[in-house]
Amino acid sequence: MKKILFFVFILTLFFSCSNKIDNVEKSFYYWKSNSWSLNSRESQVLKDLKVRKLYIKFFEIDHNEAYGDFPVSKTSLRFYQKEDFLIVPTVYIKNEVFKNTNRERMDTLANNVAFLINKYANERFEGAIMTKEFQMDCDWTLTTKDNYFYFLKKLKAVSKKEISCTLRLYPYKYPEKMGIPPVDKATLMCYNLINPLWNHSKNSILDIEELKLYLNKKRKYPLHLDIALPTYSWMQVYKNDHFYKVIYDGQKEILKSLKEIKPLWYEVTKDTVVDDFYLRIGDKIKYENLTSEKINEAIKVIKKNVDFDTNTTVTLFHLDEEQLSNYSNEELSGFYTNFSK
Repeated sequence: MKKILFFVFILTLFFSCSNKIDNVEKSFYYWKSNSWSLNSRESQVLKDLKVRKLYIKFFEIDHNEAYGDFPVSKTSLRFYQKEDFLIVPTVYIKNEVFKNTNRERMDTLANNVAFLINKYANERFEGAIMTKEFQMDCDWTLTTKDNYFYFLKKLKAVSKKEISCTLRLYPYKYPEKMGIPPVDKATLMCYNLINPLWNHSKNSILDIEELKLYLNKKRKYPLHLDIALPTYSWMQVYKNDHFYKVIYDGQKEILKSLKEIKPLWYEVTKDTVVDDFYLRIGDKIKYENLTSEKINEAIKVIKKNVDFDTNTTVTLFHLDEEQLSNYSNEELSGFYTNFSK
Protein backbone atom coordinates (compact mmCIF):
# COMPACT_ATOMS: atom_id res chain seq x y z
CA MET A 1 0.00 0.00 0.00
CA LYS A 2 2.84 2.38 0.85
CA LYS A 3 4.46 1.67 -2.52
CA ILE A 4 1.20 2.50 -4.33
CA LEU A 5 0.80 5.76 -2.43
CA PHE A 6 4.38 6.69 -3.14
CA PHE A 7 3.87 6.00 -6.86
CA VAL A 8 0.71 8.14 -6.92
CA PHE A 9 2.61 10.93 -5.16
CA ILE A 10 5.40 10.82 -7.73
CA LEU A 11 2.91 10.89 -10.61
CA THR A 12 1.05 13.83 -9.06
CA LEU A 13 4.31 15.71 -8.54
CA PHE A 14 5.36 15.00 -12.13
CA PHE A 15 2.15 16.18 -13.73
CA SER A 16 1.89 19.22 -11.48
CA CYS A 17 5.27 20.36 -12.83
CA SER A 18 4.44 19.57 -16.44
CA ASN A 19 2.04 21.94 -18.14
CA LYS A 20 2.70 21.53 -21.82
CA ILE A 21 0.39 22.74 -24.57
CA ASP A 22 -0.88 19.94 -26.78
CA ASN A 23 -1.54 22.15 -29.80
CA VAL A 24 0.46 25.37 -30.23
CA GLU A 25 -0.80 27.79 -32.86
CA LYS A 26 2.19 29.85 -34.02
CA SER A 27 1.81 33.56 -34.64
CA PHE A 28 3.61 36.90 -34.75
CA TYR A 29 2.69 40.43 -33.89
CA TYR A 30 3.32 42.91 -36.71
CA TRP A 31 3.72 46.36 -35.18
CA LYS A 32 5.27 48.53 -37.89
CA SER A 33 3.24 51.46 -39.23
CA ASN A 34 5.45 52.73 -42.06
CA SER A 35 6.02 49.59 -44.12
CA TRP A 36 3.98 48.89 -47.25
CA SER A 37 4.67 45.17 -47.40
CA LEU A 38 6.50 42.33 -45.72
CA ASN A 39 10.08 42.10 -46.98
CA SER A 40 11.59 38.90 -48.32
CA ARG A 41 13.20 37.94 -44.98
CA GLU A 42 9.95 38.40 -43.05
CA SER A 43 7.96 36.41 -45.61
CA GLN A 44 10.57 33.66 -45.57
CA VAL A 45 10.47 33.41 -41.77
CA LEU A 46 6.70 32.88 -41.91
CA LYS A 47 7.16 30.19 -44.53
CA ASP A 48 10.05 28.42 -42.80
CA LEU A 49 8.36 28.38 -39.40
CA LYS A 50 4.97 27.50 -40.89
CA VAL A 51 3.35 30.51 -39.23
CA ARG A 52 -0.10 31.26 -40.63
CA LYS A 53 -1.41 33.79 -38.13
CA LEU A 54 -0.53 37.47 -37.68
CA TYR A 55 -1.77 39.99 -35.13
CA ILE A 56 -1.39 43.19 -37.14
CA LYS A 57 -1.62 46.57 -35.46
CA PHE A 58 -4.11 48.42 -37.65
CA PHE A 59 -3.82 51.72 -35.72
CA GLU A 60 -3.53 53.28 -32.29
CA ILE A 61 -6.00 55.48 -30.41
CA ASP A 62 -4.76 58.63 -28.67
CA HIS A 63 -6.60 61.43 -26.87
CA ASN A 64 -6.21 65.13 -26.26
CA GLU A 65 -8.53 67.94 -25.27
CA ALA A 66 -8.59 69.52 -28.72
CA TYR A 67 -9.39 66.46 -30.84
CA GLY A 68 -10.85 63.99 -28.37
CA ASP A 69 -10.18 60.35 -29.27
CA PHE A 70 -8.43 59.94 -32.61
CA PRO A 71 -6.48 57.29 -34.56
CA VAL A 72 -2.70 57.56 -35.05
CA SER A 73 0.10 55.30 -36.35
CA LYS A 74 -2.20 53.78 -38.95
CA THR A 75 -0.79 50.79 -40.78
CA SER A 76 0.53 51.24 -44.30
CA LEU A 77 0.79 47.50 -44.83
CA ARG A 78 -0.75 45.93 -47.93
CA PHE A 79 -0.91 42.18 -47.55
CA TYR A 80 0.14 40.32 -50.67
CA GLN A 81 0.52 36.83 -49.24
CA LYS A 82 -1.70 34.45 -51.20
CA GLU A 83 -1.57 31.56 -48.76
CA ASP A 84 -4.25 31.03 -46.16
CA PHE A 85 -3.00 33.56 -43.64
CA LEU A 86 -5.16 34.48 -40.68
CA ILE A 87 -5.12 38.18 -39.84
CA VAL A 88 -6.21 39.38 -36.41
CA PRO A 89 -6.84 43.15 -36.48
CA THR A 90 -5.20 44.64 -33.39
CA VAL A 91 -5.61 48.14 -31.95
CA TYR A 92 -3.43 49.76 -29.28
CA ILE A 93 -5.40 52.20 -27.11
CA LYS A 94 -3.59 54.55 -24.76
CA ASN A 95 -4.79 54.41 -21.19
CA GLU A 96 -5.46 58.17 -21.27
CA VAL A 97 -8.41 57.50 -23.59
CA PHE A 98 -10.31 55.97 -20.67
CA LYS A 99 -9.61 58.73 -18.17
CA ASN A 100 -12.27 61.37 -17.46
CA THR A 101 -14.62 60.00 -20.10
CA ASN A 102 -18.27 58.95 -20.25
CA ARG A 103 -20.49 56.25 -21.74
CA GLU A 104 -21.51 58.35 -24.73
CA ARG A 105 -17.88 58.87 -25.73
CA MET A 106 -17.15 55.17 -25.26
CA ASP A 107 -20.13 54.27 -27.47
CA THR A 108 -18.76 56.52 -30.19
CA LEU A 109 -15.27 55.09 -29.79
CA ALA A 110 -16.51 51.51 -30.14
CA ASN A 111 -18.40 52.38 -33.31
CA ASN A 112 -15.41 54.22 -34.78
CA VAL A 113 -12.94 51.43 -33.97
CA ALA A 114 -15.15 48.78 -35.55
CA PHE A 115 -15.71 50.94 -38.62
CA LEU A 116 -12.02 51.71 -39.15
CA ILE A 117 -10.94 48.09 -38.67
CA ASN A 118 -13.43 46.93 -41.28
CA LYS A 119 -12.37 49.73 -43.65
CA TYR A 120 -8.70 48.73 -43.50
CA ALA A 121 -9.52 45.03 -43.73
CA ASN A 122 -11.41 45.58 -46.98
CA GLU A 123 -8.82 47.95 -48.48
CA ARG A 124 -5.50 46.39 -47.55
CA PHE A 125 -5.78 42.70 -46.75
CA GLU A 126 -7.52 41.08 -49.69
CA GLY A 127 -4.98 38.24 -49.88
CA ALA A 128 -5.61 37.01 -46.36
CA ILE A 129 -8.41 35.54 -44.30
CA MET A 130 -9.68 37.91 -41.65
CA THR A 131 -10.44 36.13 -38.40
CA LYS A 132 -13.61 36.59 -36.41
CA GLU A 133 -11.40 38.14 -33.71
CA PHE A 134 -10.53 41.75 -32.91
CA GLN A 135 -7.79 42.27 -30.30
CA MET A 136 -7.54 45.38 -28.11
CA ASP A 137 -4.22 46.29 -26.47
CA CYS A 138 -4.37 48.63 -23.48
CA ASP A 139 -2.43 49.01 -20.22
CA TRP A 140 -5.55 49.67 -18.20
CA THR A 141 -5.30 50.69 -14.56
CA LEU A 142 -7.57 50.50 -11.56
CA THR A 143 -8.95 53.98 -12.29
CA THR A 144 -9.67 53.28 -15.97
CA LYS A 145 -10.86 49.68 -15.58
CA ASP A 146 -14.60 50.38 -15.61
CA ASN A 147 -14.49 52.59 -18.71
CA TYR A 148 -12.24 50.18 -20.58
CA PHE A 149 -14.39 47.18 -19.71
CA TYR A 150 -17.51 49.06 -20.83
CA PHE A 151 -15.81 49.85 -24.15
CA LEU A 152 -14.92 46.17 -24.66
CA LYS A 153 -18.52 45.11 -24.12
CA LYS A 154 -19.75 47.80 -26.51
CA LEU A 155 -17.19 46.86 -29.17
CA LYS A 156 -18.32 43.24 -29.09
CA ALA A 157 -21.95 44.31 -29.46
CA VAL A 158 -21.37 46.63 -32.43
CA SER A 159 -18.76 44.52 -34.23
CA LYS A 160 -20.38 41.09 -33.79
CA LYS A 161 -16.83 39.73 -33.43
CA GLU A 162 -14.94 37.68 -30.91
CA ILE A 163 -13.05 40.18 -28.75
CA SER A 164 -9.70 39.44 -27.16
CA CYS A 165 -7.40 41.73 -25.21
CA THR A 166 -3.84 41.82 -23.98
CA LEU A 167 -3.29 41.03 -20.31
CA ARG A 168 -0.30 42.33 -18.37
CA LEU A 169 1.14 40.33 -15.52
CA TYR A 170 -0.11 42.60 -12.73
CA PRO A 171 -3.83 42.21 -13.54
CA TYR A 172 -3.17 38.53 -14.21
CA LYS A 173 -1.82 38.05 -10.69
CA TYR A 174 -4.42 40.27 -9.00
CA PRO A 175 -7.75 39.63 -10.76
CA GLU A 176 -9.74 40.34 -7.58
CA LYS A 177 -8.36 43.87 -7.58
CA MET A 178 -7.99 44.56 -11.31
CA GLY A 179 -11.05 42.70 -12.54
CA ILE A 180 -11.56 40.19 -15.33
CA PRO A 181 -11.90 41.90 -18.73
CA PRO A 182 -15.24 41.05 -20.43
CA VAL A 183 -13.68 39.38 -23.46
CA ASP A 184 -13.65 35.94 -25.04
CA LYS A 185 -9.96 35.37 -24.38
CA ALA A 186 -6.76 37.19 -23.42
CA THR A 187 -3.10 37.16 -24.44
CA LEU A 188 -0.74 37.15 -21.45
CA MET A 189 2.11 39.56 -22.22
CA CYS A 190 5.22 38.07 -20.62
CA TYR A 191 7.49 41.08 -21.14
CA ASN A 192 7.86 44.81 -20.39
CA LEU A 193 7.84 43.97 -16.70
CA ILE A 194 9.74 47.03 -15.49
CA ASN A 195 9.46 50.71 -16.31
CA PRO A 196 12.63 51.22 -18.41
CA LEU A 197 13.29 54.65 -16.91
CA TRP A 198 12.94 53.58 -13.28
CA ASN A 199 15.41 50.73 -12.97
CA HIS A 200 18.75 51.20 -14.70
CA SER A 201 20.28 47.91 -13.58
CA LYS A 202 17.72 45.44 -14.95
CA ASN A 203 16.59 44.49 -18.43
CA SER A 204 13.13 46.07 -18.58
CA ILE A 205 12.02 43.89 -21.51
CA LEU A 206 12.42 40.61 -19.62
CA ASP A 207 13.94 39.96 -16.21
CA ILE A 208 13.51 36.38 -14.99
CA GLU A 209 13.42 37.22 -11.28
CA GLU A 210 10.81 39.89 -11.94
CA LEU A 211 8.81 37.40 -14.01
CA LYS A 212 8.84 34.96 -11.09
CA LEU A 213 7.30 37.59 -8.81
CA TYR A 214 4.17 37.50 -10.95
CA LEU A 215 4.28 33.84 -11.92
CA ASN A 216 5.00 32.44 -8.49
CA LYS A 217 2.40 29.68 -8.34
CA LYS A 218 0.26 27.67 -10.71
CA ARG A 219 -3.12 29.25 -11.22
CA LYS A 220 -6.10 29.02 -13.54
CA TYR A 221 -7.23 32.37 -14.94
CA PRO A 222 -10.99 32.67 -15.60
CA LEU A 223 -10.38 33.31 -19.34
CA HIS A 224 -8.66 31.29 -22.03
CA LEU A 225 -5.06 32.49 -22.12
CA ASP A 226 -2.74 32.75 -25.08
CA ILE A 227 0.91 33.73 -24.60
CA ALA A 228 3.09 36.49 -26.06
CA LEU A 229 6.90 36.50 -25.84
CA PRO A 230 9.47 39.20 -26.72
CA THR A 231 11.92 38.77 -29.59
CA TYR A 232 13.00 42.39 -29.84
CA SER A 233 15.68 44.71 -28.51
CA TRP A 234 16.07 48.45 -28.13
CA MET A 235 18.57 51.14 -27.22
CA GLN A 236 17.68 53.89 -24.75
CA VAL A 237 19.74 57.00 -25.46
CA TYR A 238 20.79 59.32 -22.61
CA LYS A 239 22.29 62.74 -23.21
CA ASN A 240 23.82 64.51 -20.19
CA ASP A 241 22.32 61.74 -18.02
CA HIS A 242 18.80 62.56 -19.22
CA PHE A 243 16.71 60.15 -21.29
CA TYR A 244 16.49 61.32 -24.90
CA LYS A 245 14.88 58.66 -27.11
CA VAL A 246 14.64 54.96 -28.00
CA ILE A 247 16.35 53.41 -31.03
CA TYR A 248 14.92 50.29 -32.66
CA ASP A 249 16.68 50.26 -36.04
CA GLY A 250 20.33 50.07 -37.03
CA GLN A 251 21.47 48.68 -33.69
CA LYS A 252 24.23 46.45 -35.05
CA GLU A 253 25.82 49.40 -36.84
CA ILE A 254 25.51 51.60 -33.75
CA LEU A 255 27.24 48.95 -31.60
CA LYS A 256 30.41 49.54 -33.62
CA SER A 257 30.59 53.04 -32.08
CA LEU A 258 30.06 51.93 -28.49
CA LYS A 259 32.15 50.62 -25.62
CA GLU A 260 30.65 48.74 -22.70
CA ILE A 261 31.03 50.52 -19.37
CA LYS A 262 28.94 48.17 -17.19
CA PRO A 263 26.24 45.52 -17.69
CA LEU A 264 23.56 46.82 -20.10
CA TRP A 265 25.31 50.21 -20.43
CA TYR A 266 27.50 51.59 -23.22
CA GLU A 267 29.20 54.87 -24.07
CA VAL A 268 29.40 56.43 -27.52
CA THR A 269 33.04 56.59 -28.66
CA LYS A 270 32.59 58.54 -31.90
CA ASP A 271 30.00 60.90 -33.33
CA THR A 272 27.45 58.87 -35.29
CA VAL A 273 24.46 59.90 -37.41
CA VAL A 274 21.32 57.87 -36.74
CA ASP A 275 18.36 58.72 -38.96
CA ASP A 276 17.62 62.38 -38.16
CA PHE A 277 19.76 62.88 -35.05
CA TYR A 278 23.35 62.60 -33.83
CA LEU A 279 24.88 60.36 -31.25
CA ARG A 280 27.70 62.39 -29.67
CA ILE A 281 30.87 61.17 -27.99
CA GLY A 282 30.05 60.60 -24.33
CA ASP A 283 26.34 59.87 -24.81
CA LYS A 284 25.20 56.86 -22.81
CA ILE A 285 23.10 53.99 -24.15
CA LYS A 286 21.26 51.29 -22.26
CA TYR A 287 21.12 48.37 -24.69
CA GLU A 288 18.48 45.79 -23.81
CA ASN A 289 18.34 42.58 -25.81
CA LEU A 290 17.44 38.96 -25.15
CA THR A 291 19.34 35.77 -25.88
CA SER A 292 17.45 32.65 -26.89
CA GLU A 293 18.59 31.09 -23.60
CA LYS A 294 16.90 33.88 -21.64
CA ILE A 295 13.63 33.46 -23.57
CA ASN A 296 13.67 29.69 -23.08
CA GLU A 297 14.29 30.22 -19.36
CA ALA A 298 11.18 32.40 -19.29
CA ILE A 299 9.20 29.69 -21.10
CA LYS A 300 10.07 27.22 -18.31
CA VAL A 301 8.75 29.65 -15.70
CA ILE A 302 5.57 30.25 -17.69
CA LYS A 303 4.93 26.55 -18.26
CA LYS A 304 5.36 25.80 -14.59
CA ASN A 305 2.89 28.42 -13.39
CA VAL A 306 0.28 29.17 -16.07
CA ASP A 307 -2.59 26.73 -16.57
CA PHE A 308 -3.09 26.41 -20.33
CA ASP A 309 -5.91 25.05 -22.42
CA THR A 310 -5.21 22.28 -24.92
CA ASN A 311 -5.14 24.69 -27.88
CA THR A 312 -3.16 27.86 -27.24
CA THR A 313 -1.67 30.54 -29.48
CA VAL A 314 1.95 31.54 -28.85
CA THR A 315 2.81 34.91 -30.40
CA LEU A 316 6.26 36.45 -30.81
CA PHE A 317 6.67 40.22 -30.73
CA HIS A 318 7.38 41.09 -33.42
CA LEU A 319 7.82 40.32 -37.14
CA ASP A 320 10.71 42.58 -38.10
CA GLU A 321 13.71 41.64 -40.25
CA GLU A 322 16.37 43.35 -38.14
CA GLN A 323 15.03 42.13 -34.81
CA LEU A 324 14.64 38.54 -36.03
CA SER A 325 18.22 38.52 -37.32
CA ASN A 326 19.28 38.06 -33.69
CA TYR A 327 17.89 34.51 -33.77
CA SER A 328 18.25 31.51 -36.03
CA ASN A 329 15.13 29.88 -37.45
CA GLU A 330 15.84 26.92 -35.17
CA GLU A 331 15.79 29.19 -32.12
CA LEU A 332 12.60 30.92 -33.24
CA SER A 333 10.94 27.57 -33.85
CA GLY A 334 11.98 26.46 -30.39
CA PHE A 335 10.12 29.36 -28.76
CA TYR A 336 6.93 27.70 -30.05
CA THR A 337 7.74 24.01 -29.74
CA ASN A 338 9.19 24.26 -26.22
CA PHE A 339 5.67 24.86 -24.95
CA SER A 340 4.73 21.37 -26.17
CA LYS A 341 7.59 19.53 -24.48
